[in-house]
Amino acid sequence: MSNDDVQFGLVGYGLFGKHHAGAIARAAGARLSAIAVRSPTSQDEAREAHPTADVYGDYRQLLDRPDIDVVCVVTPNLTHFEVAQAVLEAGKHLLLEKPMALQLDHCNTLVKLAQDKNRILAVGHELRLSSLWGGAKQLIDDGVIGDPLHVLIELSRFPYRPGSQGWRYDIQRVGNWILEEPIHFFDLARWYLSARGEPTSVYARANARDADHPELKDNFSAVVNFPGNAYAVISQTLGAFGHHQTGKVVGTKGTLWAYWSAADARSDKPQFGLRYGLADDVTEMKFDKPTGELLELADEVAAMVHCIRTGAEPPCTGNDGRWSTLLCLAAQGSVDSGTLVDLDDFVAE
Repeated sequence: MSNDDVQFGLVGYGLFGKHHAGAIARAAGARLSAIAVRSPTSQDEAREAHPTADVYGDYRQLLDRPDIDVVCVVTPNLTHFEVAQAVLEAGKHLLLEKPMALQLDHCNTLVKLAQDKNRILAVGHELRLSSLWGGAKQLIDDGVIGDPLHVLIELSRFPYRPGSQGWRYDIQRVGNWILEEPIHFFDLARWYLSARGEPTSVYARANARDADHPELKDNFSAVVNFPGNAYAVISQTLGAFGHHQTGKVVGTKGTLWAYWSAADARSDKPQFGLRYGLADDVTEMKFDKPTGELLELADEVAAMVHCIRTGAEPPCTGNDGRWSTLLCLAAQGSVDSGTLVDLDDFVAE
């Protein structure tokens, strides 16, 4: 460590919060200076794992420290807005786990607050940093498949873990399950089709395996429409096994097809690959580095250090995070109403 290390505070020390702590502690140019978590048991675990970091029971104590440059917020969804707003009000840079918030107006507030405070607001859509999913974006931008017309992103996986005190199965605290994992795929689709302009409408369907909890939608599919007759299909099931994601992007000159498969999203031994081309002219992409959720998390922390030092824009901005949240909320609205949701009308409501 050096005196010019970027000093990180971490709010939340659950399963993914622990991974954040490890990524920060290992990152070049970063120092994990403080952790805030309510549970005394988690506080003890944090002190044992990170003895050089101060541990607090109230995140406001962390925010009172003038030496903290940036705060990572890794708490249950319902608390994101409250904590994120406090971080920005305290004049800290912010790395906020998705979703930004459970309401669109709260997302708008955070984006404006970051602008007013001249602080970096980055949102945790780590797939943008993946050698696989980011590699697909580079191929699109390089024009190897022509103008993109259609995106398909599909995930088949085992049911969600409950989270601390079962928050992920509490609809009031999680918001909805579209905000859990499909939010990443909405972000990828918008990223891949960015040359087409912003999404215009969403139609979605979903159902639940447990009749006693119809609010918890295990199966979900959505069609997102873009200008120029382009569209994306997002689909997920939680009634399966392992963690198997595929993505296809079809353009005017060909298609790219990517896959990632493992027992768990945090596996360090996945099978993955990407091919692109048309008919018999197919190229297999070569990778210089592996891909996986924890590897991308490390890159996300490194990117935050770089952004703070240079003023560069983060891989996923507050506006990007706002859009992915908007698409999830609109998709839930479509599921509830059974109708297509026009995004201009949805935002105006």
